[in-house]
Amino acid sequence: MSTTNTTGVGTSGDHALYAPGRKIYAKKIDGQFRRIKWGIQLFTLAVYYLLPFVRWNRGLNEPSQAVLVDFEHSRFYFFFIEIWPQEIYYVTGLLILAALMLFLMNAVAGRIWCGYMCPQTGWTDLYLITERWIEGDSRERARKDAGSWTAQHIRERLSKHVVWLLIAWWTGGAWVLYFADAPTLVWKLATFAPGAGEAYVWIGIFTFMTYILAGHMREQVCLYMCPWPRIQAALTDEYALNVTYRFDRGEPRESLKHAAALRAQGAPAGDCIDCEQCVAVCPTGVDIRQGASLGCIQCGLCIDACDAVMSKINRPSRLIAYDTEMNIKRRQCGEASIYRPIRVRTVTYAVLILAIGGFMSFTLATRSDVRLSLLHDRNPLTVKLKDGSMRNAYTARFSNMTAEMRRFALEVSGVEGAKVEVIGAEPDAQGHFVIETGPDQTREARVLVTIRGLRAAASQLPVIFTARAIDGRGAVARVKDVFVWP
Repeated sequence: MSTTNTTGVGTSGDHALYAPGRKIYAKKIDGQFRRIKWGIQLFTLAVYYLLPFVRWNRGLNEPSQAVLVDFEHSRFYFFFIEIWPQEIYYVTGLLILAALMLFLMNAVAGRIWCGYMCPQTGWTDLYLITERWIEGDSRERARKDAGSWTAQHIRERLSKHVVWLLIAWWTGGAWVLYFADAPTLVWKLATFAPGAGEAYVWIGIFTFMTYILAGHMREQVCLYMCPWPRIQAALTDEYALNVTYRFDRGEPRESLKHAAALRAQGAPAGDCIDCEQCVAVCPTGVDIRQGASLGCIQCGLCIDACDAVMSKINRPSRLIAYDTEMNIKRRQCGEASIYRPIRVRTVTYAVLILAIGGFMSFTLATRSDVRLSLLHDRNPLTVKLKDGSMRNAYTARFSNMTAEMRRFALEVSGVEGAKVEVIGAEPDAQGHFVIETGPDQTREARVLVTIRGLRAAASQLPVIFTARAIDGRGAVARVKDVFVWP
């Protein structure tokens, strides 16, 4: 049987295909978890906004910004670490580490990342603070929205959106500062200097996205756009802590007076008085008493709200707490609660994080400031000369990862009697070809290796190319390749 749709909600039979949007008026709350969120939010926002202005001395002609993504010179700088394009595997390793850390946090305490460290949560929280400051708390905002527009309402609404746009503008501007020298770019932007047009475009894009996502979409991003709730739901297990309503203690729900009367008679009565303060403070509008929900971001604000109510009615705190469904069932059976943060899953994640992080740290600490890469000509692989000798051609790339001009001596070994030529370079007294490479630059050289009169049993002969820095530091780079012999 079909029903008439009078609400704009698509229906099929008696069931709605989708739920209509509803505005959430999250109430202000204070408590332990709210203070933890304040601390993390202040720290992360301070890092984000101020880090581009932190200076780091790398020497003459080197950028002095501590964290910089330098597209012009294809470099990524992070304090004393410098990553070249050839070292993109470090970025891959960081992404793997980030994923494993998310998995570990999920295995220990569910979506704790979403509740405390996710950028969407942080900026939405910042926008909510601004909204409360200008328009008042939840009840006042709801009353104003339900009533007719007044001059004060219009003035407050305009003020709120102006502040929101300023926050979004500075957020977009701060992001752009990570890709150019911050003080220089700020001056160009402030004086409308030539060459800042691209920065204005990107600041505009990020300003718009921040304003829309944090100011208007808010919980919709968490509920419908973010894939992490679905992923973590598949990764969690019965030992993971989640914000949980302890229905074994809270049910049956009664009013405060009725619950007191039932207890006086020795009848069962739950601690929950159905005040719905847990729902009122939730930034995504979730009723945690209905059980686990993809909308719950595990921020713990409902715990603070419930604890405040329990304190007023002289009942034990943590009716809502970080707990597991398994523990609720155990308590119903008269068994003690158990917590196992250290188990196979968490140990596996921790070992992988330490192993990958340790390997990356070791390779970073021991990497050479000289690189040599080689590309063998493919067409043709080998050339037969008039005198019967065979020639293979290679393109050698020398990378100087320092801020000084360096000279590299090229040696080729592995095949006896090989004649080496470097196009555009002459051998020194020792017979080595010297290649000069500028500071923080790469240089390519065409290398020809010729062999005559060799009786080879294999079609490919191993050959080793060695680049030695002639500067007393002893830096050496080696690359193995093959000499193709028909």
